[in-house]
Amino acid sequence: MNLDQLQRAFEEIYHRPPQFIVRAPGRVNILGEHVDYNDGPVLPAAIDQAVYIAVALGEDGCARLHALDLNQQVALRLDDLAEKRDRDGNPLPGWALYPAGVAWALQQAGLYTSGLLAAYTSDIPIGAGLSSSAAVEVGFAFAWQTLGGWEISRLTLAQHCQTAENQFVGVSCGLMDQFASACGIEGHALYFDTRSLEWDAAPIPPEVALVIADSGVRRNLTHSGYNERRAACEQAVRELQQYLPHIRSLRDVKTTEFAAYSMFLSEIPRRRAEHVVKEIARVHSAVSALRRADKQALGALMYAGHNSLRNLYEVSTPELDTLVELTRSLPGCIGARLTGAGFGGCTLNLVEVDQAEAFIAGLQRGYMRTTGRQAKIYLCRASQGVSLL
Repeated sequence: MNLDQLQRAFEEIYHRPPQFIVRAPGRVNILGEHVDYNDGPVLPAAIDQAVYIAVALGEDGCARLHALDLNQQVALRLDDLAEKRDRDGNPLPGWALYPAGVAWALQQAGLYTSGLLAAYTSDIPIGAGLSSSAAVEVGFAFAWQTLGGWEISRLTLAQHCQTAENQFVGVSCGLMDQFASACGIEGHALYFDTRSLEWDAAPIPPEVALVIADSGVRRNLTHSGYNERRAACEQAVRELQQYLPHIRSLRDVKTTEFAAYSMFLSEIPRRRAEHVVKEIARVHSAVSALRRADKQALGALMYAGHNSLRNLYEVSTPELDTLVELTRSLPGCIGARLTGAGFGGCTLNLVEVDQAEAFIAGLQRGYMRTTGRQAKIYLCRASQGVSLL
């Protein structure tokens, strides 16, 4: 659905034109996987796939939401959000929890949320690990900010969206997804320190495209699989504290210290911790590689990151491994790895722009031949964060 179609759909629903359209991008993580809950730095980029929300002021204290891609609608009272019910007392559908949660979180922070009319659509693949839900949250937060006229930083906006997802939707996500959608800078990756919340931009060479390949295997990262890995990291910290009493998280462990003391760790925590400690080092190396436009170094770091996620953290799948291995013999590929939590979803490939079409065709052919599956592949650029169109 293009912007003209979105505007026409809004007018058909509400019999008036929208006042503005918000664009909130999805994100891809270049390096730094499973380090956010270990206080580590991450390296995401906002992408040019996005959520588009047509918005006008509502007069009756209600938020009226039309999810055009789902062909579903709901109206909810903004003075009674905690019950998670629509205006007629029915439980909110799952998709509506995200904008409702944002309004709730903004209210908890003392920020005014007016009634609003909204119709929205997205070209971010759902469930592929590209943060479509975070884009919805950031988009609606920016819509309420625009209607309310209050000023907060983009990072604070992202934090309110994280609060919505953690405390209202009930998903214990980190801050990276909302941060990238809110703070993206065109043509740049974002170095984001999840402990200090300091961040900086690192330029992606203009001749490099981000190619995202959807394996078609939907992530089934169960709470148990995720929680087991978090618990293993926490156990590694406790065991390492016998030798390194100053550490608070794996973020505080140097690679040399890990090499010295890893032999004293239990087997599973040792492997999980080795991934995290070395992945944090890879993020710092990747930022340095970007700053000196060293594409080969960046690509090598990505392949190393995938091997670590496969062998040490054990969150890859045969389909993701196939997508990565195929790239090693394809034209123009600089580096590849799974991106997101794993257990399905997507790979990220850094590809020379002038060879991107040949790369995509070769990857699709090879993946079909090897797995019998069709890979959906998206040619992306690093884009700006949430904005008005």
